[in-house]
Amino acid sequence: MSIKRRNTILAAGSLILMAILFTTVLWHEEESKPNIIIILADDYGYGDVGCYGSERFHTPNLDALAAGGLRFTDFHSNGTVCSPTRAAFLTGRYQQRTGIHGVVTAANHRHTGLDLEETTFAEVVKSAGYKTAIFGKWHVGYLPEYNPVRQGFDEFIGYVSGNVDYHAHLDQTGQEDWWKQDELVPENGYTTDLITDHGVEFIRRHSEEPFLLYLAHEAPHYPFQGRNDPPRYTRDSGRTKDPVTPEVYKEMIEVMDEGVGRIYQALKDEGLMENTFIFFFSDNGPASLGSAGALRGKKGQIWEGGHRVPAIAYWHGKIKSGGVSDLMAMGSDLLPTMAAISGAELPETLLLDGINLLPHMTANKVPEARPMFWATGKKLAIRQGDFKLITDDSFSDISLYDLQTDLGEENDVAAVYPELVQELLEILKAWHEDVFKDVKRRT
Repeated sequence: MSIKRRNTILAAGSLILMAILFTTVLWHEEESKPNIIIILADDYGYGDVGCYGSERFHTPNLDALAAGGLRFTDFHSNGTVCSPTRAAFLTGRYQQRTGIHGVVTAANHRHTGLDLEETTFAEVVKSAGYKTAIFGKWHVGYLPEYNPVRQGFDEFIGYVSGNVDYHAHLDQTGQEDWWKQDELVPENGYTTDLITDHGVEFIRRHSEEPFLLYLAHEAPHYPFQGRNDPPRYTRDSGRTKDPVTPEVYKEMIEVMDEGVGRIYQALKDEGLMENTFIFFFSDNGPASLGSAGALRGKKGQIWEGGHRVPAIAYWHGKIKSGGVSDLMAMGSDLLPTMAAISGAELPETLLLDGINLLPHMTANKVPEARPMFWATGKKLAIRQGDFKLITDDSFSDISLYDLQTDLGEENDVAAVYPELVQELLEILKAWHEDVFKDVKRRT
C-alpha cells in the first residue's frame, strides 16, 4: 500500500472518528439536560402542609419532598390572588408590567389575557430543545388566542378560568371549560386526578427527551368537592352554594398530595429522579378554610398570610436533603432559574424582575439583597430585609413591621423608624411608577 493511500485512509478514519465523537458529545449533552416539573397549588396556606407544622392534614408526599430537598420559609407569591401571581410566574416580571394586576374573571374579562408579546418560561425553555406542557389551570386569558399553546406550551389539557366544577368542568358562569390544546374537549374525571393522570402520561411519553411539565392544580380552591361529591355548578345558574365541610377540604388537599406522590413514582419508574428538578409552591395564601399558620391575613390581603406561601425545591443529588432556606424569594424568580437549569439563553431585550435561585438551592450561595413589592387593590407593600412597610396607592395610612421579631404583623413601629419609613416610601413610589409605565404606554 502506498504511503499516500495509507494517509488518505487514516485521514478518512480520523474524520469518521471525530464525527462519531462529536455525535456522542451532542447526544450526551442532550441526555444530560435536566427535566423540570413545577407543581402549583391554588389557595394553599402556609400552615396547611405537614412540614410547615400542620397537624390537620396528612401530606406525606410533600413532606418527603421537603425531607429530600429544600424547604423555603420566606417564599412569596407575587400576587395575593390567582391571575397576578401566574402572570408574574410565567414571565419572570412583576405582573403590573404585563397588565394582569387583578383577577381575570369569567364574568367580566373574557376579552383580555396575557399579551402574546410577553415571553413565558415555556418559550424560554422550549428554545433549549424541551418539550413543554401545562395540565390544569391557566387563568391568564379565556379566548383561544391567549391559549397556552400560543405561549410556548406544546401541550395543554385543562381549564382557562379561575376555577371549574371538579366533576362537570363548568366555570362559575355555567360555561364549558375543559380544553385540549385550543379546543373545548370534554373529559370525565375529578380535576385533581386528571391533572395528575396527564402529568404521569406526559412523563412516560417523554422520558427519553428533556421536558418541562407545569402541573397547575385547582385544589384546594372552591368549589369544595371530593372525588365522590356531586357537581356544584350548573349550565343554568353557574356557581351554586357549596356545602362546606372540613372533611371535604381535607380530602381535596390530601388527594393533591397523593398526586404529588404519583408524579414522584412515575419519575422513579422511568429512571429520571436524578435528572429532574421539582418545585412546588402555592399561588397565594389560603381562603377561608385554610390556615396561614402564625401569619396574619389570608388570600387577597397584603399581610404575610396573603402572599407568604409554602415552597419546596427537590433535585436528587443536586439539592442537599433536609435543607431549610430563609432566603426571601418570589414566584417570578422561577423563570431565570429554569433558564439556568435548562441552559436556555435569555433574550437580551427581556426585562426580568426575578433572579436565578439555582446557585442558592444547589450551593447555598446568597444573592445580593433586594427589596420586594406587592400591590393588591389599593394596598401596597415593600419588604427590605426584616422590615415591611404597608401603605395605599396614595402613600398614606402607613405602617411598618419588623418581621424578625413580629412575624404576625401586630406591632406598628413606623414611629420608631421615621427615616426608614421615608426611605422605603421613596423606593416604593419609584417601583410603582416603573411597573405601571409600560402598561400605561401600551394602553
